[in-house]
Amino acid sequence: MTSNGPAGAASSDADIDTVEVVALGESMVTFLPTRAGRLADVPSFERGIGGAESNVACVLARAGHSARWVGRVGADGFGDHLVEAIAAYGVDTSAVRRDPERPTGVYFRTAGDRATAAHEVAYYRAGSAASAMTARNVDLAAARSGRVLHLSGITAALSDDCLALMRELTAPRPGRPLVSFDVNHRPGLWRDPEGPRVLLDLARGADIVFVGDDEARAAWGLHGARAIREALPEPDVLVVKYGKGGAVVFDKDVPEGTEDATGTATFVRALRVDVVAAVGAGDAFAAGFLSATLRGLPVRDRLRHGHLMAAAALTVPGDLAEPPARGHADRLAALDDRAWETLRLGPGWTEADARAAEEVRTP
Repeated sequence: MTSNGPAGAASSDADIDTVEVVALGESMVTFLPTRAGRLADVPSFERGIGGAESNVACVLARAGHSARWVGRVGADGFGDHLVEAIAAYGVDTSAVRRDPERPTGVYFRTAGDRATAAHEVAYYRAGSAASAMTARNVDLAAARSGRVLHLSGITAALSDDCLALMRELTAPRPGRPLVSFDVNHRPGLWRDPEGPRVLLDLARGADIVFVGDDEARAAWGLHGARAIREALPEPDVLVVKYGKGGAVVFDKDVPEGTEDATGTATFVRALRVDVVAAVGAGDAFAAGFLSATLRGLPVRDRLRHGHLMAAAALTVPGDLAEPPARGHADRLAALDDRAWETLRLGPGWTEADARAAEEVRTP
């Protein structure tokens, strides 16, 4: 990985291999506490990696898809770690740029559920290399080299230049890849009170949109999948997530003669999971849904694969989990409704099928 200089001029190389998915955004080094407690009381941390978009790329690569991550990191040790760790998942990092003047972002968090008042996150990302991404210093050809380009609202909140980059990538243009957009509303990142409106505008330019019912309520004052769909009629596919309650998808690819212009609505209950840590589930859900979309699976199965990938993330302590083997996931996704709704998954469930297969092979 070579630096492209202080200005970070974009590559002019036109010979870029195509991949199934490109994810663009900031990845950071994460420090996970070795035990529960306030950040002030935790004596030590374990290093990991985190970033909504790179998380999706890592899960998809582990699930057997070709994936590329496009971003910027500092010319520092943490940048080295991120590039090496993400590449170790099988993700192409050749389009990642190094910034010799700005650092790689890092953050610390507590071990508790982020939905509780006791959860703490301390970000050190202001002025990071990723916050300086622009349409001039990012390899746009690499960003557009996938069947799917996955983005999130987090990038738009990092800086005015990042927002301009997001608008460039979501603008209609000939040959644009399928744009997947996870709203990822983070109020603490937005300095501009117009942040919610910006996110709505970006979502309207995407082909596939993921949004939580809770964040749609906080950002836009909307509650319920139908109200969200009425505010976002443009995307071909809209996925509204209800956490433990499940998810609903509106898909415009409906049988001829269907009169509902918003698309057919399909709901799938979430799995019952013995949660270890409630982090990374949203990114994993998006990866599972996109994986099934790339494979041309039916809408119900796309939601089920999203729930299965989320269950993998929920049953490990970090942001990233090893996904289930494709055959294992397909068998679970094919369960009848009663078996699906009674299924319960706990720590280690993604390894169970691999162990069983090994036992069969071993005399």
